[in-house]
Amino acid sequence: QVQLVESGGGLVQAGGSLRLSCAASGSIFSINAMGWYRQAPGKQRELVAGITSGSSTTYADSVKGRFTISRDNAKNTVYLQMNSLKPEDTAVYYCAAEKYGSGVYSYWGQGTQVTVSS
Repeated sequence: QVQLVESGGGLVQAGGSLRLSCAASGSIFSINAMGWYRQAPGKQRELVAGITSGSSTTYADSVKGRFTISRDNAKNTVYLQMNSLKPEDTAVYYCAAEKYGSGVYSYWGQGTQVTVSS
């Protein structure tokens, strides 16, 4: 099993920045890709950014150029640097991890709230 713990959420004004962290523990050797999802009230959960074990990245169009995902394998931690935040970025942000060979995100954190005020 893998445990994921997010931190770094909060309230920020539009145009501001936040950095989310996700620390993984447990069977971390089984992790391939990691990602950040978000879910706003009344909306479906969506992939914000993902990063493979080889550090290839992918981003939702809505955050390209503003958000950066990175991972520190030595610390078993993945980060999401969020700049130029907009009110529409307000959501609960979830860290997720893909088990090698599964092709799906099997492990999830508890979520951290990000609120961007206008």
